[in-house]
Amino acid sequence: MHEYSVVSALLTQVEGQARRHRATAVHRVRVRIGELSGVDPELLAAAYELARTGGMCAAAPLEVVTVAARWQCPRCGGELVPGSRLACPLCDEPARLVEGEEILLDRIELEVVDRDVGTNEVRGNREASHV
Repeated sequence: MHEYSVVSALLTQVEGQARRHRATAVHRVRVRIGELSGVDPELLAAAYELARTGGMCAAAPLEVVTVAARWQCPRCGGELVPGSRLACPLCDEPARLVEGEEILLDRIELEVVDRDVGTNEVRGNREASHV
C-alpha cells in the first residue's frame, strides 16, 4: 500500500513548513486527492492516523478533498461530459485530463507564537505542492 509513502512525504512537507514558520503546533492538514491519482482516500486517512503520532501533526486532523476527473478539449477548450467518449464531440480532438490525478497539500493551519507580543495565533498556510 503506497499510501504510507504518500503520508510520509506529506508529513515531511507539513513539518518542514511548520519549522519554516516557527510554529509550535499544527492544527489541521488538508489535501486534495484526484480520483485518478491511484490513492485511496480512506487508506490515506488510516495511514495518516498511524504515522502522525509523536510528531507535530499528532493533534492535527486530516481533511481529504476528493477531486473529480475533468477532461477538456485542447483545441476548443470544451469540457467533456463524464462518462462520454474521450474525444471532443465538436472537433474530435483527443481530450486532455485537466484535473483529477493530483495529490496536493492544500492547506496547513499552524499555531505560531508572535514573538513581539508573546501570544499564540493560528494561521492558515495555503500550500499547493505535490506530495
